Amino acid sequence: MANPANSANPAEWERIDHRKERMSELSFGEKLLIARRQLDLYQYEMAERLGVHANSLTKYERGEGKPHAAVMRIFEMLCEQEGIRFEEYETARRDKGEKMKIVLAEKVSPATLAVFAAEPGWEVLTHDQLPEGLPAALADADALVVRSAVQADDALMAFAHKLRVIGRAGVGVDNIDAEAATRRGIVVMNTPGANAVSVAELTIALMLALARKLPAANATMHAGKWEKKSLQGMELRGKTLGILGLGRIGLEVAKRAKGFGLEIIGSDPFVSAAVARENGIKLVTLDELIAGSDYLTMHVGLTPQTTGVINAKSIAAMKKGVRIINCARGELIDDAALVAALKSGQVAGAALDVFTVEPLKDSPYAELENVILTPHIAGSTGEAQEAVGIQIARQVRDYLKLGVVQNAVNLPSLSHEEYVVLAPYIDLAGRLGEFLAQAGKGGIEAIDLVYGGTLADAKIDLVRNAAIAGLLAGSENVNRINAAAVAGERGIRIHEEKQQEIPHGGAATTLTIKLHTATGTSHVTGTVINGEQPRLIEFDSIAVETPLEGNLLVCRNLDVLGVIGRIGTILGEHGVNIANFALGRERAGVKPAQALAFVQVDAPVSDKVLEALRKIEALTDAKLVTLPEAGF
Repeated sequence: MANPANSANPAEWERIDHRKERMSELSFGEKLLIARRQLDLYQYEMAERLGVHANSLTKYERGEGKPHAAVMRIFEMLCEQEGIRFEEYETARRDKGEKMKIVLAEKVSPATLAVFAAEPGWEVLTHDQLPEGLPAALADADALVVRSAVQADDALMAFAHKLRVIGRAGVGVDNIDAEAATRRGIVVMNTPGANAVSVAELTIALMLALARKLPAANATMHAGKWEKKSLQGMELRGKTLGILGLGRIGLEVAKRAKGFGLEIIGSDPFVSAAVARENGIKLVTLDELIAGSDYLTMHVGLTPQTTGVINAKSIAAMKKGVRIINCARGELIDDAALVAALKSGQVAGAALDVFTVEPLKDSPYAELENVILTPHIAGSTGEAQEAVGIQIARQVRDYLKLGVVQNAVNLPSLSHEEYVVLAPYIDLAGRLGEFLAQAGKGGIEAIDLVYGGTLADAKIDLVRNAAIAGLLAGSENVNRINAAAVAGERGIRIHEEKQQEIPHGGAATTLTIKLHTATGTSHVTGTVINGEQPRLIEFDSIAVETPLEGNLLVCRNLDVLGVIGRIGTILGEHGVNIANFALGRERAGVKPAQALAFVQVDAPVSDKVLEALRKIEALTDAKLVTLPEAGF
């Protein structure tokens, strides 16, 4: 076996060797993972049983932080009540366990290496211990760990007949062919959120730099000038910080901002009001966030809904003198609109760490003194790089030892026969989720999923996760594997129900998603016809059948004469071609009844068209829902 200590401090490896003698006892975090797996619990469900926040449970499972003695006791009582035993895992450790081969294809820190080296009987090869090359080393390897340089493509995987997992120390997986990995039954994992503290700290630093004009102060001093009068700044205390996106990074920013006496508001349709409250954040709409912020920082992923969210229209709605910080995605900002606002004084200053095209060249920002520019360094700290390495090592270790999948980005293995049966319903679930996210009410607090007919007997994990991923499609780093875990972290409760008999006409198999928000509930039911065509068959208790693809105008109206004609007339006047028209109305109740019109059009309609439709007297709402073309 190759010696993994060649590239590490010998003293560190001596300590590791001593620790091996004490490895028969599982850590609290490992026991949590085992218990959750045996009880089939989400993180938030286990957190509720232990009386802790879901974020605390995440830290415990990662080996971070020490739980209170009362939490340990509650966990012990839970394990006793449920009959959970850990002896077989501890015995496996004492017996040296199953041997594994880990290939670290790129340079990692000694602490990352130590996670694997502490496992008895595991062979660990580092990037400088591959004399015959990476393909030869992978021939009998169980795990491959990469950063961003190694291309883990299908050709490389063809050499790795035993490979079970590829770990990416970082977020982006552009260098890994996840589809090929799925075909080969290899789990691909990444480490989202490991750099959250580093990004949050830079965000705060940029806010302070804007408030106190630090770049100008530094430049004038280096130029031999003493210009105190022109460098008068302002305090952060008492100002309003708006945070767009309340994922891990957004919440870390909020924690640090509270210490400066800032009032904190946040907007994120995928975070519950309870999570926002617990973090001292007032949850508001996007429009309220835009209008109410003195400082605005963005921490969202890039989606059709977030692309260009900072544009001429949104900037015009902001307070005069607002300051904008972007450490997320360059494409969130319409650069021309921001440059114009910086020149006019509508925006007093901006601090940008990310850009639409990188590296930044010939940018109009470079000419502006009220802009701070940094070269995408938010996550570039020694601590962050160490954290992603340790986190991926722990995830890979836990998967190989315990079978626990964390932060996977590809589909788990299904037999070909199972996948053929489930694929149309996985697709349906994602479409229903996306539809409800766009047509329903925002601010998710809970999600109910009801599987009807043959789905009640199927392996529904991917169906469930596809539905949640669709609902959270505007959130960062959400996929069909981690969707349920992300929902749990954000305080969104998931309830599932199986019904053998279904009340939806001739449909043999149905899926219903019910969304609970602070402003009410909304639900949608769908099915698949002819084995491959996703159909919506009910929306908010109104039966209607429409294809779940393309551009859908969803109109709510009172069931009175003339509404349908007016919709058609307005669309015709604006040159919009109608591909399909579906109608539904309440079957009983007060008159006039509520009705729905689903108008499938060839291309997305403009805001001008939507505004014209909303002026129809009996029309109560009109929304555009955009879904992928059918096919899976």
